[in-house]
Amino acid sequence: MPNIKSAKKRVKVAAAKTAQNKTFTSALRTEIKKAGAAIDANAADKEQAVRVAIKKIDQAAAKGILKKNTAARKKSSLARKLNASV
Repeated sequence: MPNIKSAKKRVKVAAAKTAQNKTFTSALRTEIKKAGAAIDANAADKEQAVRVAIKKIDQAAAKGILKKNTAARKKSSLARKLNASV
């Protein structure tokens, strides 16, 4: 544990940010799984599910939770899967 006041604050801030990022990342993975499941099940709302997942991926990239190329790869993968099922 740090002794300096600013270092103590940094530890608290880092823990809070980690918790926020973990929550957002979990929600992101859930949306991606939902979209994949909708495509696999050939559900009527699969385009909507993919749209929601892509929006979530874009938000993650904007916040710096995902790298730009990782976000692009995930979006491309979902789009390819969707187009193959149509």
